[in-house]
Amino acid sequence: MEEKGYLLLENGVVFEGVQVGDFKDKDGEVVFNTSMTGYQEILTDPSYADQVIVFCYPLIGNYGINDIDGESNMHALSGAVFGEACDLPSHYQSQNSLVSYMKKHHISGLAGVDTRALVKLIRKEGTMRGRMVASLQKKASDYMPDQKNGPTVEKVSVKKAIHYEGSGPHIVVVDYGYKKSIRTSLQQEGCKVTVVPYSFTFEQIASLKPDGVLFSNGPGNPEELASFYPVIKQLTETYPSLGICLGHQLIALAHGATTTKLLYGHRGGNHPVKDLVTNKIYMTSQNHGYEVMHHSLIRTPFMVTHENVNDRTVEGIIHTSLPVCGVQFHPEAHAGPSDTSFMIESFISTVKENAYASS
Repeated sequence: MEEKGYLLLENGVVFEGVQVGDFKDKDGEVVFNTSMTGYQEILTDPSYADQVIVFCYPLIGNYGINDIDGESNMHALSGAVFGEACDLPSHYQSQNSLVSYMKKHHISGLAGVDTRALVKLIRKEGTMRGRMVASLQKKASDYMPDQKNGPTVEKVSVKKAIHYEGSGPHIVVVDYGYKKSIRTSLQQEGCKVTVVPYSFTFEQIASLKPDGVLFSNGPGNPEELASFYPVIKQLTETYPSLGICLGHQLIALAHGATTTKLLYGHRGGNHPVKDLVTNKIYMTSQNHGYEVMHHSLIRTPFMVTHENVNDRTVEGIIHTSLPVCGVQFHPEAHAGPSDTSFMIESFISTVKENAYASS
């Protein structure tokens, strides 16, 4: 028997649906994703920690769930909201249905929600907190939690260094909630990879003798990590570096730029980005709620390399004298599109050139 559930927004608006998965009362920042595919990657992306994901595409779950496409072993999201959650998937790789997967991994979900109306509301009023509840016994404001303590990345970063062997350059990934596909993209280039906690000091990372450093994606406000700016700055001034998503924002902040929160963020696999050097347009995968302020880069040693076609927000930066760059989108492209996957290869080429020049 289907049981009703509700999403209460902090502005008092209520959306009704049907409970799916392992439903429990959950709160989080309510955001939306426009991807038509890749729901398994989204559900397992640590960058969605403490967020309720609203899927824009009407039908989610039609090709099921498999054992290879997850981006991590954790499920850091607060919950998921669907127009329709398909429980009868059809795909040769499918090993589980979306609903049973959510039940197994204790993910709260609501189906049968008017997601079109919900997304229109978020686009108009901006991202806001909400709570998924089984009954309407209180007003929305009574459900909203107190302000959290500590950075969000603390929940998703590894607790100790993890090493993966390879025959090529050694890349240290500073983990703010990294996606598995970032590591596998590096491994496909032959790299040795060591994933380290976000709180590692410069000395701890230097002792690993990296050839390059990658600052990963992750959840939350980048300014929560202000105490780590000096370490990030020292690392980027010492090693070839690449920042992805949150990592890109942190590199900019460490060098004196500023960030601000977007009204409703960029989340999906259809975001057009312009390369300002070649004038080419790439379709990219994105998941972020903050942006680097364009004007603030004037007082830094960085120049803008990429812009978002829709709103002209900064999508890429490069240091004017050091082998350091950052991109707001996801070049590892899981789940797609793969237009910018060459950027991982380009970073590794830079690492190799730097290693040769310094040898």
